[in-house]
Parts: sequence; structure tokens; C-alpha cells
Amino acid sequence: MIPEGSEYVGRTIGDVDLYSKDLNVLTLNRGSKIIPNPKGDRILEPGDKLLCFGKMESMRGMVPAKTQRKRRFKIKDLPENVGNNTDENGPTQDD
Repeated sequence: MIPEGSEYVGRTIGDVDLYSKDLNVLTLNRGSKIIPNPKGDRILEPGDKLLCFGKMESMRGMVPAKTQRKRRFKIKDLPENVGNNTDENGPTQDD
């Protein structure tokens, strides 16, 4: 989402030059409107959401650090029988 006060507000999609960052804008969501394949002369507004296809690194670089979410991984214990290559007749070999 493009927040109020963003450097992208008031600029066109072409001005932002996403194509040089290997990003293609597939849709622009503006309020309840969905604009498929928006043209480069479309002016960006606060609250616009862009659905892009491209390199994840490029997309991450566009999100301000203070709004990026830190992922917290959930660590679960493995069941006791995982990795245990035995059956009722004793140890077995992996093929």
C-alpha cells in the first residue's frame, strides 16, 4: 500500500520506474476499484495497492524499514517416531 506522504504519491507508475527494477504492475487497487494492467501514466494516490510480479529483492527494497514485518518462525517439536528407521523386526535400511 502506498501510504500518505510517500515519495510515490502524485507520481505516475512510469515515473516510479518499476520496470527498471524488473517489476511489472499487474493490477492497481484503488478503494473498491481494481484497475488491471494500469498504464504508465496512471498517477499514484495514497492508499493505492499495487500487485506486482518480479524479483522479491526489488519489492522488499521499496517497503520502508519501519513498516516491514519481522517474521517470527514457529518452531515445533518433531514427533518421536520421525527419523527412526525401525519397524517391528528391528532396524531397516533406506533405499
